[in-house]
Amino acid sequence: MIPLSATPGSDASNRPIAGEPFPPADDNPVRLREVWSAARARRKALRAEMRRFTGRQRRRRALWLGAVTAVVLLVLGTLGAAYSPLFAVEDVRIIGAQQLDTGAVQEALAGQVGTPLPLVDESEVKAALVAFPLIESYSLEARPPHELIVRIVERTPVGVIQTAAGFSLVDAAGVVLSTTQTPAAGRPLLSVEGGTGSRAFESVGRVIRSLPESILTQVTAVTATTPDDVTLSLGGSNASIVWGSAEDSAYKAVVLATAMAARPPASVSVYDVSSPNAIVVR
Repeated sequence: MIPLSATPGSDASNRPIAGEPFPPADDNPVRLREVWSAARARRKALRAEMRRFTGRQRRRRALWLGAVTAVVLLVLGTLGAAYSPLFAVEDVRIIGAQQLDTGAVQEALAGQVGTPLPLVDESEVKAALVAFPLIESYSLEARPPHELIVRIVERTPVGVIQTAAGFSLVDAAGVVLSTTQTPAAGRPLLSVEGGTGSRAFESVGRVIRSLPESILTQVTAVTATTPDDVTLSLGGSNASIVWGSAEDSAYKAVVLATAMAARPPASVSVYDVSSPNAIVVR
């Protein structure tokens, strides 16, 4: 019996059909060198493709590295110049001094001349300015290329207290600004129970600082035994001002100025502004 079909892989499927010729043999077999050449060409094409796709990333990385390098060089160059003699102090300028001798302050800070502005030693500046009691606070400002600015806030004297050493000019905090054998002209003599460290002195300082210049120039003496009984004496007359506590001092000053304009001190013995809403003049 002859089978009608053959399954793949069986010997019958590989046999030539009757009457057909055998397939011709390959006259040009693939050589090994050609296989290697094709593989190299494929690898080369893949590398070119990868370079094409990664070219933008490489350019971006190069730009980023260039920018970082430029910034680093700029910073290093700036720091090098700032800390060099190109930015050394040549001029010390004092701003805000009214009672102080600016020449004396500049001379005290002469040691900073020649120092690069970023290297100015604040501790040395502080040590030099401590010698000036009139300085309440200060700030430093470097103004390139060669200027150091010292902004000063001076203490405000409020009066004179008598001590064993003489007459000391003091500010509202009780800091001694100067001491002389005679009272400083234009400053009231302060007589305060408990001295400059007392609450009564604190009250006196607040009262004096609230007075307008037109009244302050007439005050020759201030007394207080407690924070609530501040009394001022006016020179050129026998008038006195009963102030009381330092509360509402700004308002009391306005009320007092109005009363003094209406009734000058020469015709008055007492201005009592301890209750500013019910002032008493007699």
